[in-house]
Amino acid sequence: MRHLVAGTLGLSWVFLTPIRAEELTFGFAERDVTPALDAKPVYLAGFGHNRKATKVHDPIMVRAVVVGSAKEKIAWASVDVIGIFHPTVERIRAQLPGFAYVLVSATHNHEGPDTLGLWGPNPLQSGVDPEYMKRLERECVAAIQAADAARKPARARIGRAADPSLLHDSRLPIVLHDELVVLRFADPASDKPLGIVVQWNNHPEVLDSKNTEITADFPYYVVRALRQRYDCPVAYFTGTVGGLMTPLGLTVKDEKGTVLADGTFAKAERYGHLVAELAHKAIQESQPVQLTPFTIRRQELLVPVDNKLYRLGWQVGTLQRPLYTWEDNPTPNQFVETKDVNRRVAVKSEVGYLRLGELEVAVIPGEIYPELVLGKVQDPPDAGADFPDAPIEPAIYPQMRGKYRMIIGLANDELGYFIPKRQWDEKPPYCYGLKKAQYGEINSVGPDAAPIICQVFQQLTRQP
Repeated sequence: MRHLVAGTLGLSWVFLTPIRAEELTFGFAERDVTPALDAKPVYLAGFGHNRKATKVHDPIMVRAVVVGSAKEKIAWASVDVIGIFHPTVERIRAQLPGFAYVLVSATHNHEGPDTLGLWGPNPLQSGVDPEYMKRLERECVAAIQAADAARKPARARIGRAADPSLLHDSRLPIVLHDELVVLRFADPASDKPLGIVVQWNNHPEVLDSKNTEITADFPYYVVRALRQRYDCPVAYFTGTVGGLMTPLGLTVKDEKGTVLADGTFAKAERYGHLVAELAHKAIQESQPVQLTPFTIRRQELLVPVDNKLYRLGWQVGTLQRPLYTWEDNPTPNQFVETKDVNRRVAVKSEVGYLRLGELEVAVIPGEIYPELVLGKVQDPPDAGADFPDAPIEPAIYPQMRGKYRMIIGLANDELGYFIPKRQWDEKPPYCYGLKKAQYGEINSVGPDAAPIICQVFQQLTRQP
């Protein structure tokens, strides 16, 4: 990785001048992007192939938040889908002139339509409906524009709360990112709530693989419960979900103490209410926060694709996004497209760092492991690891030294799992004496992704 480190030192930074005004404005809007079921099959994403939707249980939404000052405005959008590739985000941004920054993320919902191409009728056919994706782009743009039009003066508070009992780590070593972050925006004169942003770290997959009803999974219930309590709009954003953070296998009891089963709406609803209660606790303990001025840094980069199944997907057309030549440099002077998957190739993506007054935000294009966020990569590595001599990546949160911090994952792209390289474990002997490899690597672009993402983020934070 020596060359990769050297490559990141020569980044061509993308800066937008920080504003000096202290005024804060806030706007919210949402659009329903639930796919129609009457015309063509809708393939549900996140588990196996040929899982066709049979009905709609609750709507799939895009929720947009725009915050601004007298001079600049930025947009955050969250969509109840499995993921959104970077080229789609680029098309959305192209229709939104005047914004200093546009962030489009996915909740990583496993009970919504396939938006990536991996969960069609069979491994050789994409589950993506191109017409639906055009609609999704339009509605993302419309939601952001409506949120911008709805902006009004606001005052912000930030709260944090933790509860390890709400997370299950399905992969060794056990590392939990159990901190929930909430932003509450209110009218400066009356303190009436204008909107709430919740960031939590778990896979929306309570309904499991046998469900055939479209649903936003537990985030639907988080949003609904907080809207009812505070009588204001709510947006849910996903943070750290690698590792693997999941509600599956987590003991969740109803109010009478009965354990609720995976794959049931009862568990999804109860779990959503528990997360909403944690958010309520965070709001009760929240503090005023200054969210201006803005500093926005982002870096386009290449990430090599070593996953053989992903490369096959490009060959057969299930994965549709440009590929680029890989020359051991994540930030070359020129990104060269290629269709030759017989050589090492890469995808273009983006890492971001936002400083909104007292709040720092890491913008990560995939499902990052908690070890890489919290600085808890295993040391010494397990003897069975494939790359035991790999250097420990610079962790995300230790790079952020401001008063407050948060992370948004699956942001502006979905590259799968970012796994600490020294914890990569595809080949025997397997770590922890296991008889087979743990789940994770099959849905990662490759072992070099985490070092590249973390190194680039570190460089973004080190600028004045």
